[in-house]
Amino acid sequence: METKEQVLEAMKKAGVPLNAGKIVELTSLDRKEVDKAMKQLKTEGAIESPKNCFWQPK
Repeated sequence: METKEQVLEAMKKAGVPLNAGKIVELTSLDRKEVDKAMKQLKTEGAIESPKNCFWQPK
C-alpha cells in the first residue's frame, strides 16, 4: 500500500479531522513521508481542511 493510501485510510478510520502528528502516531510512518503524502492528497483534492492544520477526506 502506498504511503498516501495509508494516510487516507487512517483519516477515514479516525472519523475526525487529524493533523500530521496524529497520522504519524496512527500509521507509524515517517513524518516526512506523511507530509509528502498529504501534500499529494491536497493537490489531488482528496482531503480538505475544516480547521487550521487539521485534515479529513472529502
